[in-house]
Amino acid sequence: MKEKKNLFQKFLNGIERVGNKLPDPFILFIALAIIVIIASSIFSMFNASVIHPGSGEELPIKNLASGEGIQFILTSMLENFTGFAPLGLVLAMMLGIGLAEKVGLLDYAIRKTILKSPPALVTYTVVFVGILGNLASDAAMVLIPPLAAMVFYKIERHPLAGLVAGYAATGAGFTANLFIAGTDAILAGISTEAAAIIDDSIVVTPIDNWYFNIVSVFVITIVGGLITDKLIEPRLGTYKGGVVDNVDEEDHPKAKKAFILALIAGVMYIAMIVTAIFIPNSPLRNEDGGLAPSPFLDGIVPLILFFFIIIGVTYGITVGKIKSSKDISKYMAESMKDMAGYIVLIFAIAQFISYFNWSNIGTWVAVNGAEILKEINFTGIWLIIGYILFTATLNFLITSGSAKWALEAPVFIPMFMQLGYSPAFTQAAYRIADSSTNIVTPLMPYMVIILAFMQKYDKKAGVGTFISLMIPYSAAFLFTWIILILIFYYAGIPFGPGVTPFL
Repeated sequence: MKEKKNLFQKFLNGIERVGNKLPDPFILFIALAIIVIIASSIFSMFNASVIHPGSGEELPIKNLASGEGIQFILTSMLENFTGFAPLGLVLAMMLGIGLAEKVGLLDYAIRKTILKSPPALVTYTVVFVGILGNLASDAAMVLIPPLAAMVFYKIERHPLAGLVAGYAATGAGFTANLFIAGTDAILAGISTEAAAIIDDSIVVTPIDNWYFNIVSVFVITIVGGLITDKLIEPRLGTYKGGVVDNVDEEDHPKAKKAFILALIAGVMYIAMIVTAIFIPNSPLRNEDGGLAPSPFLDGIVPLILFFFIIIGVTYGITVGKIKSSKDISKYMAESMKDMAGYIVLIFAIAQFISYFNWSNIGTWVAVNGAEILKEINFTGIWLIIGYILFTATLNFLITSGSAKWALEAPVFIPMFMQLGYSPAFTQAAYRIADSSTNIVTPLMPYMVIILAFMQKYDKKAGVGTFISLMIPYSAAFLFTWIILILIFYYAGIPFGPGVTPFL
């Protein structure tokens, strides 16, 4: 048993060494963008095209080296950068989080609350909170990991272990939650449209995977905690990076009062939002009065931003760190300085992803891969397992969960319905594959955020470090979820209210 562990550690160390010998991430994504340009030129030489399974439209592989392609590259470059969704999300979140951190609120809150919890439960608490953080959608990937790293740092554990545990948990949260989230509504809508190809009377609802998601919360929490404590942290060893901030461990005389006032202000703000949600004809609800989807979920990032600004300003004024409005902008500006490296990386990764999508190469790979899977002609549950592995692999090329499902659902839902499988069951299979490997692919937009925070604690950390630390989570989650879906399948456990694997 010990020998296997040593071999696996050597494997991960090898991945880290090779990965860190790759060029700087900025140069790496520029190189990948050039590769896409070359590949699109080769594809177009052979007049490659693909039929979109949803619209039925024939999509040619567009040549980025052509006149049209060069025009696109030049005219879209700034829009690719400024319109890259994670950029605004991350910077907006860090304005609020950075303010709360710079005035000392987060440090005090961690030392006085989380750090008092039993040490053995800290890891599992981080993973559990990270999973449920999916209620905040992509914002969780910006919020949870750095806070988890800070928690580990304050209890003298390796901060990178906390960082990757938080990131793995937020990625897993797209298929595990105790509550119904926006993701459930988005995927259910796509599944219903795909099912209509065979039977337009079938409706997939946001709660059709709910039971499976609930069980997944506790299973993945345990698995994520064990991976962190038994594999990741021992591999990282003792943290020797020194002090990473200038927060004084001595409490300000008014720190306790400031924390209580900030807590009260935060509760009042949340109460105001909850009240606004439940008032008749609330503008935060959708036209049908629901919350998934709704303006509330669409606007969750600004709401979280205001929350951190409110509690940060309350704490800062009370302890005397904020004496005028100028201090607020000063602390926000300081937090933006820490994001400079991330902003530079985003410019390169935004171009690469834009070229990849515009050329239709991603769609071509997805559809043709699906056709190959059809031709394998597996039957029974092993066809589903094959589909899970296919999607987990495809996730390295197309990282957007909803976009990938929009491509796959019109192909696989009708195909599996003809074999007697429920669309909701196929959707569950898709979700576990997507959630397992989106945390390990370097193409995930939020990877650069995690890498930036990694380098805060370890200047030598690179893409190889990221991949080697995330592989154990990705492999363990995928294996665990396959076992779990087999248990549900053979035991006849419903995936949601009245939802079984079969029609």
